[in-house]
Amino acid sequence: MTVADGRAIITVLGQDRVGILAGITAVLAAANVNILDISQTILQEFFTMIMVVDLKDSNLDFFDLQTQLKARGEELGVQVTMQQAEVFKFMHRI
Repeated sequence: MTVADGRAIITVLGQDRVGILAGITAVLAAANVNILDISQTILQEFFTMIMVVDLKDSNLDFFDLQTQLKARGEELGVQVTMQQAEVFKFMHRI
């Protein structure tokens, strides 16, 4: 699948623990995905992270990367979602 502008939004939610950021970014680095922006917050014991990433040079297609991120999230005990930036913008437009 081709992503129109090459950007995607990745969200990660779950119980805070050591290694979440490293686990998710390792998948991105292996796929040659550039992180354009990242925000991480710990709300008491809850981990939240959102990233804007550039998929233009990725060596995986959108769905393969989405599958790998979801699998890594399950290993880490967190929920990982990835959406095309255009879909994310459309869904959050009022």
